[in-house]
Amino acid sequence: MKLKGVHILVYIAIQFSMAQNKSWEVTAWETSAQGKLLQKKELVLENTQSSAVIRLEPQIKFQKIVGFGGAFTESTTYLLSKLSAQNRAKILELYFSESGAKYSLCRTHINSCDFSLNHYAYANTPNDVDLKDFSIARDEETIIPTIKEAQKYSKNGFKLIASPWTAPIWMKDNNAWVGGKLKKEYYKTWTLYFQKYFDAYKKHNINFWGLTVENEPNGNGNNWESMLYSPEEMTDFVQNYLGPHLEKNHYKDIQILGYDQNRADLKKWVDVMFQSEKTSKYFAGTAVHWYESTYDYFPEALEYAHSKSPNKYLIQTEACIDAEVPVWKDDNWYWQPHATDWGFDWASEQEKYLHPKYVPVYRYAEDIIGCLNHWVNGWVDWNMVLDKQGGPNWFKNWCIAPIIVDAEKDEVYTTPLYYIMAHFSKFIEPNAHRIGFSNTANLQVTALENPNGSVVVIVLNKESNKQEVQLQLHGFSKVVELAPQSIQTIVFNAKQ
Repeated sequence: MKLKGVHILVYIAIQFSMAQNKSWEVTAWETSAQGKLLQKKELVLENTQSSAVIRLEPQIKFQKIVGFGGAFTESTTYLLSKLSAQNRAKILELYFSESGAKYSLCRTHINSCDFSLNHYAYANTPNDVDLKDFSIARDEETIIPTIKEAQKYSKNGFKLIASPWTAPIWMKDNNAWVGGKLKKEYYKTWTLYFQKYFDAYKKHNINFWGLTVENEPNGNGNNWESMLYSPEEMTDFVQNYLGPHLEKNHYKDIQILGYDQNRADLKKWVDVMFQSEKTSKYFAGTAVHWYESTYDYFPEALEYAHSKSPNKYLIQTEACIDAEVPVWKDDNWYWQPHATDWGFDWASEQEKYLHPKYVPVYRYAEDIIGCLNHWVNGWVDWNMVLDKQGGPNWFKNWCIAPIIVDAEKDEVYTTPLYYIMAHFSKFIEPNAHRIGFSNTANLQVTALENPNGSVVVIVLNKESNKQEVQLQLHGFSKVVELAPQSIQTIVFNAKQ
């Protein structure tokens, strides 16, 4: 049936009236400094009032969500292989099952990275331009088996992004794992490398949704595996080599994401990548990390990137509590401003203000909420599992993962960070839309509508006192109480 003019207006009015008359079943889950961990809670009755109001407006729609998740690093998968079958299953169920966090977007690395046991590549014969000795045997030890096992727990599956930290050293101008650039004469060989990687994984029935061209192309201070690109060099590589090669070799549907580093430098990268239709043809979007500052999620940079390429993806591909040895079985630590980051000790006096101590739980929650409210389509954490030291990690740049294990004692600690991730990943489905809302409360908020019509609201209360807020949806209202220092996910499901 085709609708025109006034008929469309009548149709919209009828649909809005029907929505206004809906009755909603509302459920809420809370994680708090007082010890609640994604705990279902009772809500205040409908006839209770609150001066603080969050009004939900599902008719106003923004970006679609791709997913949420974490990374299959060699460190993570190695640790899982050392645990008992029971605990390995427990962790994968926590991350991927319907009863767990329902991770839907994950990442892994091409060749080694800092969270590998040591350096490695899949082709080590110098000048082997046809990559005759290419082999992913190293990944077949723990990474591939773990991905395959995780798939069994995921009802609807999850998308995968692959990222290289470096090409094999013989392709680089400094013949080293750290730093240096890809030699121009190996551009074609490096594009073939990507293809062979995807071919090899496909034999294990593992397919990739996306790739990032290079992890941290600005470098990492010459610390661990890296390979440098300027925005112009990466754009040239994608436009004239990688994009056409993958298109010709049956991988045109793999989403190529450019950049893949901190948001502070985002503007200069998207200016080059999306300079014209020609330069942007093969870029499906942009990948970003959260490092650079412990308090700012760079909303202006995200808004700028979206305005530069409104029809392309913005994917947050890496975040972690870095430069910290994990605190073992002490939930309280994760709710206090004790954490520092990589710049806390050595940042210049002019940049010290960017690196104050922070609350790990808040950093996760604030960044995800901020990203969603500024056009980000997906949010991926770093290592899913690390040990009590924050490794294994050949460079010893220790970090914290949402789940920490003691492999020798076969013990598992699910930190509050896991539950913060689950507040988003468990309830926001792929292809959900971020929706409009107005907020008079002193709370950080985001709201989305799932493909099935359910509406999800996530609210962060950083205050030391409880707060009440009235949620309004199409004339229906519900008052919820937020505990001090808590995050709450509220879901509206239409009653049948």
